[in-house]
Amino acid sequence: MISPDAPILVFDSGIGGLSVLEKIRKTLPQAPIVYSADYAGLPYGEKSEIEVATRVCAFLGRLSERYRPRLVVIACNTASTIALAHARAVLGVPIVGTVPAIKPAAEQTQSGIIGLLGTKATIRQAYVDKLEAEYAGGKTLLRHAAPELVAAAEAKLRGETPDPAIFAAAIAGLADQPQGSKIDQIILGCTHFPLVQEELAMASREAGLDANMGFVDGSDGIARRVSFLTDGQLWPDSPAEGIFISTGPVEQIETYRPALERYNLTQIMSL
Repeated sequence: MISPDAPILVFDSGIGGLSVLEKIRKTLPQAPIVYSADYAGLPYGEKSEIEVATRVCAFLGRLSERYRPRLVVIACNTASTIALAHARAVLGVPIVGTVPAIKPAAEQTQSGIIGLLGTKATIRQAYVDKLEAEYAGGKTLLRHAAPELVAAAEAKLRGETPDPAIFAAAIAGLADQPQGSKIDQIILGCTHFPLVQEELAMASREAGLDANMGFVDGSDGIARRVSFLTDGQLWPDSPAEGIFISTGPVEQIETYRPALERYNLTQIMSL
């Protein structure tokens, strides 16, 4: 029997997973949450596959021993496309991963031209090639690595105003490719990116792309999957204060405290 106090463990390299946590909170408001950020390893998108796999498995192993989660969500596209199978092999709990939302984008496109923004590590993965072949046959998927959006999202959560040129450059990286002007769906292939979706939408309009541009990410599907896997389990009578734990020093996280409190992550500590 799973204890009502057993948490859902949400993992990301930084605060991008908050975009996923928001959807989980709406679906399961009573769920205890431990959110873990590997700030000592940020950014994952610049690391080799073996580095990412090793860090993710080691970090999740330590956190699972400490918090005994009922389920783990790897709320990071880079970590999921690289380390999901490894983590499932070593952890004894269900794990929900995050992959670029190619399937819904392919279903929604009218032009047949889809853009994918991600980290360098994500867009080069064979897993993404497999998703494209399986779900986007007959469509054109244009990819662009926009790692600078990670830092922009982090800055926004600290209360800063990111440089608009960052978002213009990311959109141009897709629009300037052959057939890029016809894109009508953009996949946000990093959980940080939905946090700056408004800025990307503005840059898209300014670039003259489809006025009804769709932005797609996997957070809704993750929330549905978490709800399905925990169906019938017991939860606390009222939401508990969430825990935010980082591999970086606590002082590094203080600037994020106001944003974290909006997600009910009030206990901040380092691993």
